[in-house]
Amino acid sequence: MTRLRMLTALLAACLVLGGTAKGQDRRAMTLVDLLEVPRLSDPQLSPDGGQVLYVLAEADWEANRAISHIWRADADGGNTVQLTRGEQGETSPRWSPDGGQVAFLAARGAEDAAQIHLLSNRGGEARPLTDHPTAVSRITWSPEGGAIYFLADDAKSAEEQAREAEKDDVYAFEENYQQRHLWTVTVPTGVAARVTEGDYSIIDYDLSRDGKRIALHRAPNPVLEYRDASEVWVMEADGSKPQRLTTNNVPESGAQVSPDGSRVLFLSRSNERFEKYYNSNVFLVPADGGPARVLAPDLPYEFSDASWSADGGSVFAVVNMGVHSELFRLDAATGEAEQLTDGRHSIGSWTLETTADRHVLTLRQPDNPGDVWLLGTRGGATPTRATRVFDYLRDDFRLPRQEKAQWTGADGVTVEGLLFYPLDHEEGRRYPLVIQTHGGPQASDKFGFGAPRNSVQVLAALGYVVLQPNYRGSTGYGDAFLRDMIGGYFKNAHRDVIAGADHLIAAGLVDGERMAKMGWSGGGHMTNKVITYTNRFKAAASGAGAANWISMYAQSDTRSQRTPWFGGTPWQVDAPTDLYWEHSPLKHVSNVTTPTIFLVGEDDLRVPMPQSVEMHRALKSLDVPTHLYVAPREGHGWRELRHQLFKMNVELDWFERHVTGRPYVWERAPEDK
Repeated sequence: MTRLRMLTALLAACLVLGGTAKGQDRRAMTLVDLLEVPRLSDPQLSPDGGQVLYVLAEADWEANRAISHIWRADADGGNTVQLTRGEQGETSPRWSPDGGQVAFLAARGAEDAAQIHLLSNRGGEARPLTDHPTAVSRITWSPEGGAIYFLADDAKSAEEQAREAEKDDVYAFEENYQQRHLWTVTVPTGVAARVTEGDYSIIDYDLSRDGKRIALHRAPNPVLEYRDASEVWVMEADGSKPQRLTTNNVPESGAQVSPDGSRVLFLSRSNERFEKYYNSNVFLVPADGGPARVLAPDLPYEFSDASWSADGGSVFAVVNMGVHSELFRLDAATGEAEQLTDGRHSIGSWTLETTADRHVLTLRQPDNPGDVWLLGTRGGATPTRATRVFDYLRDDFRLPRQEKAQWTGADGVTVEGLLFYPLDHEEGRRYPLVIQTHGGPQASDKFGFGAPRNSVQVLAALGYVVLQPNYRGSTGYGDAFLRDMIGGYFKNAHRDVIAGADHLIAAGLVDGERMAKMGWSGGGHMTNKVITYTNRFKAAASGAGAANWISMYAQSDTRSQRTPWFGGTPWQVDAPTDLYWEHSPLKHVSNVTTPTIFLVGEDDLRVPMPQSVEMHRALKSLDVPTHLYVAPREGHGWRELRHQLFKMNVELDWFERHVTGRPYVWERAPEDK
């Protein structure tokens, strides 16, 4: 057992023993409670290791959205203070190298685009540093503190602005963009200077620790579909001597120059031959050019983030292992792996602060959405907790028991997922079941508090068992498990989901006559498939799900990951359209008897609204109870608080009506009560 696991287990035990009296007054969570849980992100440790900055997003019902502000705490958890209070919020706090100032991004005053602001760590008012014509993103201090690098889209020409003002604004589809480039701004003067220029876009970059070189990802343009054409480059910090390091047809991310400048690491969802659709691997490539190699080819997991150690002898990485993710150390020469953490948790944000010799990470646990922890980089280091934002959840609310479940798929493969018990669970009693499937599908559900939109804590309070299966196609279980979808999306994935329900029925936990199915995006695809495959579910809610893979291919803003599923595009010569259609839920929609609601954002580019319309109209013509709910102004993920609350209410209402037959009282936004 690692030190982090021992400490978190001890902390949980102490809180349970110490909080028994208060625990008697705990209550079940409501939907509004869930939407008001803050979101903590982007923790940054000061260079001396003494303080932590982080972003806390909290629900603002008047603004109808979550607003983010920057907070600071001592590394031992004391002296917590809110640093910013702007009306539109702030993000991306970054310490100056001497720890005396904090740079952050915000749109303030007359600004309509995010700009860099500076705030003294001693307090006072923040001052704007940039007045760039377009929004600023991805800020990085130079090592000596005299400049800050940033990304920004090129400004529109005077002619383009004049045409827009006159509403002469017809545009060419997927050609109406500005290229994105790298800039610097001098801190004392606020004078900005361009670093890169040309008919390409900088997707991301990383300044070397000595400030001499930059690793970057260059793409033909910023359009999402062209990310496959992005490549890893390296150049001098002033933009000179650019050199291309990769030439392939897969997207890469996270490029970083090694401390000695000799190598560049990056991540890619590919194998060593740069073939698509594999668990993400860490690659190393010589900085002066040469073949890239996979650092740890024998680890059957997914790498979600990575960074060089201070001396470059190791690479630290966040590794997805299915229902949990952990921190590893990899030998940079041999790839030999050492697991540093182990527990019923997943890692959210993570950074390595080499000047303070510590990891900074958020740990998501069943009763904690992700407080900040610090962990030394040397062996045997003891982790310490730096924030206690979420202690109130354990103190004030009754939360469902969460554990890993395992079962056997129809073809004998082991499948696992997360199981949530009803709050008042009694051994030997059978409960209604809601199965929730994750999106992606290149993802996995992991230990943690979970996304509010899934309403797990409220479903548990209503007496439901909730199962989140990591079906075939999920990451963290090896490439064979992930690539089961190659050559046909719905081969074993939907059967894995149904096998999970059968496992819980056989265990005596679930009533097989009272089951519901829900999911969003890839989880919506799965819901659409399941209701066409079986009539065992009494209700379903499909969010942003695909109906017709042929029409979906062209409608969506991303297509490259869909091509491997079916072995080609729908419009190529000898197109595999039969396979596309065979795996489309719409082909088998005449089988549906399950009452199903559909939800989609009006402006969804990923799984556009016509997909939900096709399913809804098909069910309506079959006299299957159905509704289609469309959220204005929303894309693939709904952001407005009232839209989120509506989604959660309408799903619970639908399940209660068709699964348990009980009445449901809708929750209202706080000021509407």
